[in-house]
Amino acid sequence: MQEFIVEADGGSRGNPGPAGYGAVVIDAATGETLAEAAEYLGTTTNNVAEYRGLLAGLRAAHTLDPTAGVHVRMDSKLVVEQMSGRWKIKHPDMKPLAMEAGRVFPPGRVTYEWIPREQNKQADRLANEAMDAGARGEQWTPSATAQPAVPEPSGPPGDAVAGAARVRAALADRSTPSAAEGTPDRSTASPAAETPDRGHTKTDADVRAARAVATPTVGWGAPDLGAPATFVLLRHGETPLTPQKRFSGSGGTDPSLSDAGREQAERVAAALARRGTIQEIVASPLARTRETAGVVAARLGLDVSFDDGLRETDFGAWEGLTFAEVHERYPDDLSAWLASPDAEPTGGGESFAATATRIAATRDKLVAAYAGRTVLLVTHVTPIKTFVRLALGAPPESLFRMELSAASLSVVAYYADGNASVRLLNDTSHLRP
Repeated sequence: MQEFIVEADGGSRGNPGPAGYGAVVIDAATGETLAEAAEYLGTTTNNVAEYRGLLAGLRAAHTLDPTAGVHVRMDSKLVVEQMSGRWKIKHPDMKPLAMEAGRVFPPGRVTYEWIPREQNKQADRLANEAMDAGARGEQWTPSATAQPAVPEPSGPPGDAVAGAARVRAALADRSTPSAAEGTPDRSTASPAAETPDRGHTKTDADVRAARAVATPTVGWGAPDLGAPATFVLLRHGETPLTPQKRFSGSGGTDPSLSDAGREQAERVAAALARRGTIQEIVASPLARTRETAGVVAARLGLDVSFDDGLRETDFGAWEGLTFAEVHERYPDDLSAWLASPDAEPTGGGESFAATATRIAATRDKLVAAYAGRTVLLVTHVTPIKTFVRLALGAPPESLFRMELSAASLSVVAYYADGNASVRLLNDTSHLRP
């Protein structure tokens, strides 16, 4: 099932006063803007304008795909709480609008999330454009001087899918009249990709570069493989062993998160909620990953599945020891382990080669299960580094050359032709104050 994000807003200059709304429909998998809508409403209240924006956004999403699932993001606490069923609707002007919005999609196919105003900039801009048009005695049309709207990425950071789609759209524009030759008419709910590129003249070099990206040949897959299975790889938050840099695998004491680790989990949960693109959560069954996944799942309103294939490497007799302690007690075994991915830690732990075999099998299973979806995998240092290493085709020794902090995010996308794209590694920006 296709997933859309609808962002909507409404405003009134006077409350009641001259009012308008704006709404945008975004592909949840790619972050690409699919449709925009805006309208000047005359004199009414903020809340009515917000409901009209919601209704327009839902209708635009329904026009694109009536079978889709929709996640609505608005900075109106009133509308979000009322449409979620937690607050009663008493105002006579809003009741029919809310009932109408509830009928656009079947019950259960639309979810609601409140977001701060600064995260709703695109819908806010459209609403203000509509009110500005009304002040001029006009109805809203796309601005002839504005650049085509490019949303801030709401999917995994570094997402290339939306960019590739815009490149293909730019190539398609070569076969249509340019802005200088006449701009095609566009309704308020038409796809943003149909908007001609204003303010930029496409040179031959531009087109050659765009075609090379959009229609690759040697060494590339087909030009359009559909949405990839995107794995957002989250390392669990800190445990008491983490700052001490002790080996902590699947064969040790199975520590829980520390207070610092729980705070990290809350921060990453908030960051993922702002992005709004996680559709599934799968976690390692160890205590620290279960706890981290639980914090995120509670924030996103999702369930957690567990997969033993995502567990950390078993470090055998080294569990709980620092690197220096292992070097002191088992110098020969440590040297062998550093030299060969087939070497096991002392006491019959798991080699990096065995971990890679396990992760590759888990990857293939999850890619098949979640094709076209964005999945949060809550796991550990070695599994995440192994996902990245395998995606890059890098040698086993590259595991020792990657930094991976507690509660960091990395992203790998897997396409239908078997190729992978590493989009992010060790992002900790959400942990900064």
